[in-house]
Amino acid sequence: MSAPSDRPAVVVLISGEGTNLQALIDAARDGVLGARVAAAISDRADARGLERARRAGIPARHIAREAYPSRDAYERALADAIDEHAPSAVVLAGFMRILGPEFVRHYAGRLLNIHPSLLPRYRGLDTHARVLAAGDRHHGATVHFVTDELDAGPRVLQYRLEVRPGETADTLAERVHRGEHIILPRATSWLVAGRLKLADGEITLDGQPLRAPIVVEEGS
Repeated sequence: MSAPSDRPAVVVLISGEGTNLQALIDAARDGVLGARVAAAISDRADARGLERARRAGIPARHIAREAYPSRDAYERALADAIDEHAPSAVVLAGFMRILGPEFVRHYAGRLLNIHPSLLPRYRGLDTHARVLAAGDRHHGATVHFVTDELDAGPRVLQYRLEVRPGETADTLAERVHRGEHIILPRATSWLVAGRLKLADGEITLDGQPLRAPIVVEEGS
């Protein structure tokens, strides 16, 4: 069990580099998250984000899917590990697993995801290449609540940029990542402060319906 704190707890799930985890750690350190990052949990032992957490003095844990006989068993173990910290928010920050309905319901209203596209466009993988292939003028990232349907939960906050001539998937990814590091801590801070709420599929921010995501433009 984590040490008690008067700040709300955030648990972050990762699968890779953990740059969005780092953005949350930095925001917590700088006092703008309004919460503490209580733990980082990964489905991959080699996720570099686990080392980021350890360097910051944050509990870091690997829970291997292969150690459990079914997805349900794995997700129960994952939920048990999360619930040790009694989090106000659970943030999927590059967690590359689709979570089942029971897990999602358990964290209803507390579960946020960051996705590298302007949802509802380009759910799933390879979003940067797909944007370029379609010739889109704009691209970005979206923070949304997680529901049973992949990348389809109510959208909270988006970062939008213009696709430049000669852009590649790599250059787009770099620019989108910078935007993710802005909007994910911001949305998380709203959630842990009680400003952002999800009820009956509808979002409110400061008590007012949020019928469309708030958009942050690159460079603004």
